[in-house]
Amino acid sequence: MRSVIFAVALSLPLPAFAAGVMNVKASEHSCSELTQIIRQNKKVFVRVGFGGRSFRYPPAQCSMGDKRSTTSLRDAGGKQCILDYSCIFDPASPYNFP
Repeated sequence: MRSVIFAVALSLPLPAFAAGVMNVKASEHSCSELTQIIRQNKKVFVRVGFGGRSFRYPPAQCSMGDKRSTTSLRDAGGKQCILDYSCIFDPASPYNFP
């Protein structure tokens, strides 16, 4: 029975197990649209200027080596957005030491 379950699991495509990360440009959406996109897609990388920030919803699902924080950014209209479910690099995490 285990071999049958293992064979079925290996035959399924990888996206069946992990949802991809959606890329969004902050300069193309309003604050409310960004919030809605993050809540609908669960994992979003928001491009801000040259870099970007990762957001996960709900915030308790940050990756190992990341910490939950609030992040502020500007939307398409230049309005300041404060999003409270950002996953950012945590330099104090034991997962980030080589």
